[in-house]
Amino acid sequence: MITVLGSINMDLIATTARLPKPGETVAGTGFSTAAGGKGANQALAARRAGASVRMAGAVGSDSFAEGALALLKEAGADLSLTKTVDAPTGTAHIIVGGDGENVIVVVASANATVSESDAMTALETMSAGDTLMLQLEIPAATVEKALAEAKRRGIRSIINIAPLTPEAARLGRMADIVIANETEFELLAGKSGIDAAAREAAMKQLHQETGQTVIVTLGAEGVIAIHDGAVHRAKGLAIEPVDTVGAGDTFCGYLAAGLDAGLAFADALRQAAVAGSLACLKPGAQPAIPLATEVAARL
Repeated sequence: MITVLGSINMDLIATTARLPKPGETVAGTGFSTAAGGKGANQALAARRAGASVRMAGAVGSDSFAEGALALLKEAGADLSLTKTVDAPTGTAHIIVGGDGENVIVVVASANATVSESDAMTALETMSAGDTLMLQLEIPAATVEKALAEAKRRGIRSIINIAPLTPEAARLGRMADIVIANETEFELLAGKSGIDAAAREAAMKQLHQETGQTVIVTLGAEGVIAIHDGAVHRAKGLAIEPVDTVGAGDTFCGYLAAGLDAGLAFADALRQAAVAGSLACLKPGAQPAIPLATEVAARL
């Protein structure tokens, strides 16, 4: 069983030929809405990968709430730990350029109400060997409480240290498995502007200090990880990206599902890398998350 404690958003997505520079206005080519939020995205990815998933979080009492939960409901995720509060549903304002790159502004709203008490409620019904997945779009105190309680109960914890908050480096060291992109890892390691060799050395040092599994996603270059003292690498697929918005969350959810299913770490890593690539072939976050059958066909 995987429990995701995290954010639930409605994504408001504008497309344009190129991303604007600071202070610049550019013409848009399209607009759409899609269910999102890093927590909900990762929960849906794990569910589509075949895992049993519970989503713990909050939505508002507004018109965005139903749409934000629609795909999770459709996929059969357990939403009994998702509360409705007197605040707007969280939103992400996304601009996607013609090359698939994006810029995002996240407004927490209801996600800011996910409390330490909510974390305890979620963990009280979990057992040793279950998986807790976290990100940083809910309050840092809630994440910290959940990580500490998971360790006490023998529950495997996975944290994706995104977005890059001031607490990311401290909280990242508390989990059994930490997932970061290149920029986020530099904060975690306390080093900036490092090359590939220095990054690997810093990953090994962090692994030795904390004992945790350290995973760094490298975009088109795939992923590198240090697990049980060994270096693992996995490549995604050679693709022309349409939209990279949900790729990282898809990777996280598929990795959690693979490990929860008992896959060897290297196999879970490869599966997650392929799933992340496939998520770049469609627009939007949750609509682009591939099904397990699609991933299996490309492995």
